Amino acid sequence: MRVLVVTAVAAERDAVCAAAQSCDEATLPGGYPLRRVPGPPVALDVLAAGVGPAAAAAGTATALTAAALTGAPYDLVVSAGIGGGFPPGPGDAQPGAAPSGAPVGSVVVADAIVAADLGAETPDGFAPVTELGFGRVLHRPEEALVKAVATAAGAASGPVVTVSTVTGSAARTAELAERHPGVLAEAMEGFGVAEAAAAHGVPVLEVRTISNAVGPRDRGAWRIGAALAALTDVFRTLPGALTAATRAAGESHRP
Repeated sequence: MRVLVVTAVAAERDAVCAAAQSCDEATLPGGYPLRRVPGPPVALDVLAAGVGPAAAAAGTATALTAAALTGAPYDLVVSAGIGGGFPPGPGDAQPGAAPSGAPVGSVVVADAIVAADLGAETPDGFAPVTELGFGRVLHRPEEALVKAVATAAGAASGPVVTVSTVTGSAARTAELAERHPGVLAEAMEGFGVAEAAAAHGVPVLEVRTISNAVGPRDRGAWRIGAALAALTDVFRTLPGALTAATRAAGESHRP
C-alpha cells in the first residue's frame, strides 16, 4: 500500500518520519523535497507542502500526478499535522451528552473535512459556496478507515475545519462551533489536500494532534513539542491500522 502524507511544515514532516527507522530523500517536480519510508506493508511518502489550503492542494496535486505518471499511484492521501482543539460545548455538561471538544495533547481523526471560510459574507451571516450554487465545502473520508485509524491511535473522530486565518478570539470560536456542530479541531490544510485527492480519485484522511486550544491566542499555553511527539506515535500505529482495515474490507467483499 502506497500512502502520501502531506504536512504543512518540515517539523511535522520530520515527526511523521520519526516513526520509522529510516527515511530516503527524493525531489518532486517543482523542487518539492519528499521523504520516503519504505514498506511493506505500508510505504509512506511524506511531503511538507506549505501552509494553507492553496499550498497544500498544489503540493498534493504535484505528488499525485508524479506518482501516476510513473505508473505507481498512491492508494491513500493523509493530511497530517498539529492543530487547534475546540473546547467542549455547553451541552457536554448535560447527563448523557456525547463528548465533544479536543483537549491539548489529544488526537483527532476527521470524519468530515470542512472548508470553514469558503463562501461569502451576507447581511444574514456567512454563506458557504454551496448555498451560492457552486463548489463544495465538505469531504467525508471512508468511515472504516476513520474508525480503524482512530481506534489504533486512541483518537477521537469528528469534523475538522480548514481555515485560512487561525482563530484568535472567543467570538470566532463560538461562531465556528455553532456553524459546525461537533467540530473537534481546526487546521489550515486538510480541505486543500482533500480537493487534490478527490481530483485524482484517491481516498483521503486527516489526522491532527492538538497543540493548543482554539480561541484567544496564548502562545505560552501551546504544547507544540508534545503535539509533534504525539504525531510520531500516531504514525507508529498507522501501518497496522491500514493493513487491518484493508484486510477487513477485502474479507467483506468475498462471496
